[in-house]
Amino acid sequence: MAEEYQAAPSKGVKIKNSDKRPAKRSTAAKRDLQSVKRAIVNSAHKAKVHTAKRKLKEALDKKEPKESLQPKLNLVFSLMDKAVKKGVIKKNKANRTKSRLAAKV
Repeated sequence: MAEEYQAAPSKGVKIKNSDKRPAKRSTAAKRDLQSVKRAIVNSAHKAKVHTAKRKLKEALDKKEPKESLQPKLNLVFSLMDKAVKKGVIKKNKANRTKSRLAAKV
């Protein structure tokens, strides 16, 4: 069952020790499967945050008006807060990033 997720992880997901020998215990096999699933979900959340940040930075480079930047900034803030809540990124990193982005807008 763990092979299904290891064979088709999403793009950019790096799974440590994916070529190690099979687990001796069923609980260890379950933990391996859970970690692979979590890695896929976490990378998806990180990708959403990164894409939103990139779109905001592109808008800043194009010198778009502040009224059009605010919804993009709110989206980045929301996604970062959700990622912190899920444990994908650390709170301090989110706060630091949000502060820097807010200063640019």
